[in-house]
Amino acid sequence: MNFSRRAVAKVLGAAAFGALTSRSLLSSAETTPSGASKSATSLPDRAQFVANDYQVSLNNARWHPMSKGSQAAIDNYLEYKRRGIWNPPDQVSAMQKQVRDDFAALIHANPSEIAYVGSTTAGETMFVAAMGFPALKGNIVTDALHFEGSLYLYEALAKQGVDVRVVRPRDWRIPLDDIAAVVDKETRLVAVSKVSFINGFEHDLKPLCDLAHAHGALVYADAVQAVGCMPIDVRTSGVDALGAASYKWLMGDMGLGFLYVRQQALGRLHRVLHGYRQLEEFSYHVFPWDTPGTYPIEWKPSEDAAGYFEIGTIANAAIAALSFSLPWLRQLGMENVQVHAQQLNGRLRAALPSLGYPCITPAESKAPIICFGVSTPEKTADVLRRAHIDVSLSPGRMRVSPSVYNTIEDVDRLIAALS
Repeated sequence: MNFSRRAVAKVLGAAAFGALTSRSLLSSAETTPSGASKSATSLPDRAQFVANDYQVSLNNARWHPMSKGSQAAIDNYLEYKRRGIWNPPDQVSAMQKQVRDDFAALIHANPSEIAYVGSTTAGETMFVAAMGFPALKGNIVTDALHFEGSLYLYEALAKQGVDVRVVRPRDWRIPLDDIAAVVDKETRLVAVSKVSFINGFEHDLKPLCDLAHAHGALVYADAVQAVGCMPIDVRTSGVDALGAASYKWLMGDMGLGFLYVRQQALGRLHRVLHGYRQLEEFSYHVFPWDTPGTYPIEWKPSEDAAGYFEIGTIANAAIAALSFSLPWLRQLGMENVQVHAQQLNGRLRAALPSLGYPCITPAESKAPIICFGVSTPEKTADVLRRAHIDVSLSPGRMRVSPSVYNTIEDVDRLIAALS
């Protein structure tokens, strides 16, 4: 009993249920993004989302509202699953391949360098383990603007004896010189958030990677607050690994993430988890109908990113959502999405400090996140609740994160409420 993962996927993908693909959804009058027939740069696209029917939604960095097109794609998948159809045609395999290809194109990677994982945190944890930590000798460099779950990971490794160096922010930034001061010939990994969820600080990955590579270290970037809302090019930056989840700016849902690993970096890793999705070939040699071979099985793992990090089944409803949102985002263009958010954030940066909300996002940051200091968070929360405005409030700070459906009127309502 033999099979080849790629051979099976190729046959089933060719027979996919075409009427339910995102391409057909994108050509449908009900789900086509408004203005797409005229120009992919026409933002905002208010018609594709309903979030602002309920509130002024400016909290997209928490989780992004789902578009009508993604909801339709999920509904089609659920109808397909309700009927019990599997093979042929295999809609699921076709969607998984399409979404992997689209995500790879979005970050300028090869599809073979992309693995499906459960979340951004799961991808980072598996990558660090595949490097050999905590047994691996050498140090890890990170910074205090990295994601809280990541800092927990590295502090847990520190308690197991790993030399972990956490760079402190200065003026709400992590200067490259401060990282350079602690990177040395014993550094094995530099791990950062491309865009900090704390305040939107943005690392320039190219000089960071040049620094790390000059010392023989690998670089991991948590890009969950970057992919889908600004241009990301893993080739230009040289980053070795990059993680993202689907429920934020990729406009999918929870339970699915991506891990990019540069092909050349895979040679420095080893498999720490094992599952059937890693296999290129598998043969039983147990049962009467099996071909002769070594008892009980023979197997060959794939040498791509999936062959190291994919384990078992993945969230197909989230895949369905992405089968619409990823082609749509690529159609809009990441530069256009970024510019739109920057225009809205520029209005806030100019207005809010004079109202007692100092901006704590560096002016050079081009991410869609902008943050302000808040001296009375409870009072501010009450004001915004009564105004039906959704932002993220934490002790000492307010995070605003507009997206493709937000307008100048939305940010003006926030300014007026805080006035």
